[in-house]
Amino acid sequence: MFLNSEFKTSLKKNLRLSNLVPQLLLIFFFFFVIYFFANNAQLNMKARNMNSGFDFLGTNSGFDIQFSLIDYDGSSSYGRAYLVGLLNTLLVAFFGIFFATIIGFIIGVSRLSSNWIINKLSLIYVELFRNLPLILQIFFWYFTVLRSLPSTEKSLIIFNFLIINLQGFYIPKFIFTNSHYIIYGIAFTLLTIFLIKYYAKKMFYEHAKVIPVFKISLLLIILFPLIFSLIGGVSINVEYPKLVKNFGIFNYLGGVKLIPEFLALVFSLSLYTSAFIAENVRAGILAVNKGQKEAAKSLGFNNSQSLNLIVIPQALRVIIPPTTNQYLNLTKNSSLAAAIGYPDLTGAFAGTALSQTGKAIEIIFIVMMTYLTISLLISLILNWYNKKIALVER
Repeated sequence: MFLNSEFKTSLKKNLRLSNLVPQLLLIFFFFFVIYFFANNAQLNMKARNMNSGFDFLGTNSGFDIQFSLIDYDGSSSYGRAYLVGLLNTLLVAFFGIFFATIIGFIIGVSRLSSNWIINKLSLIYVELFRNLPLILQIFFWYFTVLRSLPSTEKSLIIFNFLIINLQGFYIPKFIFTNSHYIIYGIAFTLLTIFLIKYYAKKMFYEHAKVIPVFKISLLLIILFPLIFSLIGGVSINVEYPKLVKNFGIFNYLGGVKLIPEFLALVFSLSLYTSAFIAENVRAGILAVNKGQKEAAKSLGFNNSQSLNLIVIPQALRVIIPPTTNQYLNLTKNSSLAAAIGYPDLTGAFAGTALSQTGKAIEIIFIVMMTYLTISLLISLILNWYNKKIALVER
């Protein structure tokens, strides 16, 4: 008996050792590969008398960027050029995700419509945009649509404030005084909507009463910021674009200018990604048991209430995971902006800055870590939300 227990103990130790050795070898191989490439890069740079380091981020860039959310000129540093590219990338990713989600949800629901025309048009939309290469869609919107617009002096003027020409879209710019009161109003609105949503959910599950949260939220979004603006004495000045002529060249000054490169990128990314999100939405809705919909009808819910209160909350558990991948793909696909000259992180920093400084390793490392961080943050947020709405088993 003693020998038997001793044999079992020895066997367990051997099994643990046999499992540990491959893992240690894998870790050793991983670090060896990193050391090999790092050492090889260092030797090559030394042979070419090239210095390594990130000191170049503080030196003057010497190049201009046509579209920037912050102040930037040729005397700014490479570090500021990186920040400009990062903000431009985040801007495209934000609007791309926003519009792709809305369009994808609408098309996904329409794919299940009993109306033959709506159903088939949605099918054509999905098959068209998801089967065309994204780079071709970017070229289509940029070269075929936006670059064929009229010149500045022959601009299209819609409702006397939207100006469209070859240089881009011009819209009025709103300048607020005491704008912090508007921020207070928005914060108070979001808090109120959260409380109303919590109360509506409680009333629905405990008393089967439906409160129109969406309609109330729309009203509050307009009402509370307006009340806070009146209390704080907020004034609004509108700056309209004006046509001027300098050295014989017509141009619009003032207002907000949306350049064609930005618009082409947002259009193409939104339409392309929405086609995939639409299929995720359709699959999520179909994953909900038909008995749930029949039970909702038996309780007196109409189609809209059944979809919003019964089907969609359950379908989200299926929709969120693959949609997370689409958000990540959209963010990374925004790097194709370099093909049309939009100054994103890849074009402005990994392109122009790299060619001027020759700091390939440092710049590529920074860009890779930036995209990795953005992707991990998106994954973290959506995984948290997916875990929150997941079914909790007993």
